[in-house]
Amino acid sequence: MFRMIALVAGFALTTATAAFAQAQVKYVKYEAHSVAAWGILENENTIQELSGAPFGGAAKLTGRRIKVPDVKFLAPAEAKKVIAAGLNYKSHIGQASPAKYVGLFAKFPTSLIGHEGEIIYPADATTVHYEAEICVVIGKKAQNITEAQVKDHIFGVTACNDVSERAWQKQDLQWFRAKAADTFGPMGPVLVSNVDYNKLKLIGRHNGKVVQETTTDLLIFSIDNIVSYTSRYITLEPGDVIFTGTPGVTQAMKPGDTFEVEIPGVALLRNKVVAAK
Repeated sequence: MFRMIALVAGFALTTATAAFAQAQVKYVKYEAHSVAAWGILENENTIQELSGAPFGGAAKLTGRRIKVPDVKFLAPAEAKKVIAAGLNYKSHIGQASPAKYVGLFAKFPTSLIGHEGEIIYPADATTVHYEAEICVVIGKKAQNITEAQVKDHIFGVTACNDVSERAWQKQDLQWFRAKAADTFGPMGPVLVSNVDYNKLKLIGRHNGKVVQETTTDLLIFSIDNIVSYTSRYITLEPGDVIFTGTPGVTQAMKPGDTFEVEIPGVALLRNKVVAAK
C-alpha cells in the first residue's frame, strides 16, 4: 500500500513538473541597486529573483522578491550575436518579388536596450524610423539544424524594435550604423517561453496611434526557416537574439516621440526617443 501511494505521489509530482515545464513563463532581466539580474515576473508588481540566466536550466529561484517599480528593465537576452531578417513581410516589400532566401544582417549586442530605455537620436541622423518586430531568443546551441528542430532551440519570444536610419542605409556600404547604432535595438520587457510563435499578432504604435499591424502567418520566411537558415552558417548560442522582420510602411520618429511594440498576450514594449547630448 505504501509503495502504491509513493508511486502515485511520484507520478503526480512528475506530471506537475512536466506541466510546469510546458507552461508559459515570463522571464525578465533587470538592474536593481546597480546590479544586473534575471527573474520571473510573478505578477505586474513583483519579480522573483533567479540565481542566474535561465538558459540551460541551471538557474534556480533564490527566494528573494523585488518590486517592479524598483528595477530598470534590461534587454532579456545574453547576446553574443544579434541577427535580423530584412524584407520579410509582403506588406513591407510592396510590389517587389520576394527573395529566394531570407536576407540577413547583423546588429550588435550594444544596440540592445530594455523596456522604457531611451532611443538615442544621433546628432548627425536625419531619418530615424521605427520597425515593430517579433524577436526570438535562442535557448540551446544551434548549428545546421532543420526547421523541424527549431522549436526545441528557441527559449522564448518577445517584442522588439529594429530602429533604422534610412539615409544611412542608402549612403553606407553596409548597415553598420544604420541598424546597429547604440540603442537601436529595444526589446522586452518579458521573454516568454512556450509560445506558439507561428500564431502571433504584432502591433506597432507611434505616439499612441496604431501604425503597424500583422500576424506571423504572413511572414515570407517563417521563424523556423529564419533560424534554420541562419544556423547553416553561424552557430547560434544560448542568449543570442534574432529579429524576424517588420510589416507595412514605416515612418520617421523624432526626439520626444514614443513607440510601442505589442504582441498581445506576450509583451508590450515602450521606448521614448531622445536627442543625443
